[in-house]
Amino acid sequence: MKKVAIITSGGANFYSIEMALERVGVNYELTRDKDVMNAADGVLLPGVGSASYAMEAFKRDDLIEAIRDYKKPLLGICLGMQLLFDYSEEGDVDCLGIIPGKITRFDDTKVIVPHMGWDSLSSEKESPLLDGIDLNSEDLYFVHSFFAPISNATIASCNYGAPFSAMVNKDNFYGMQFHPEKSSKTGEKLFANFAKML
Repeated sequence: MKKVAIITSGGANFYSIEMALERVGVNYELTRDKDVMNAADGVLLPGVGSASYAMEAFKRDDLIEAIRDYKKPLLGICLGMQLLFDYSEEGDVDCLGIIPGKITRFDDTKVIVPHMGWDSLSSEKESPLLDGIDLNSEDLYFVHSFFAPISNATIASCNYGAPFSAMVNKDNFYGMQFHPEKSSKTGEKLFANFAKML
């Protein structure tokens, strides 16, 4: 059976992700070990907390180059997606540099920060992650204060004061700004689609 490694460096509270994976029949292992990560068929990179803390945790666990060099499907969730980019204003930190772009904070003079709750997405390009999902009729659950720009990597966008990347892809690296583990049946379908890519 295929196995997904869930990287626990720089994150916390993985229970919701574990339960969502179990509901769709995905085998997983929690780890901070790059050898376990490299042996897995795919990687989930969740994030809770700040970009600077997470990058320090990756450095401590010797994971930065291992993540950058990973060749199988990798999915970043929320902060985990933002860490795929070059730089984040959150903690003024260089990130993994896999996807070009700068993570910036929402302007709290224009919108309520954080962006929290259910919101709709617009599809920007086809992706196997979206197989069988009609974004025009589905909302996903967001909780975030920082966002990724629209770019060539954008699969789907969301608008909160201005458009931002809600889903991204470059090579074998994918990201979701929303929380699929808290997004009901649509979130489970996204996890199932990711599992099919392994």
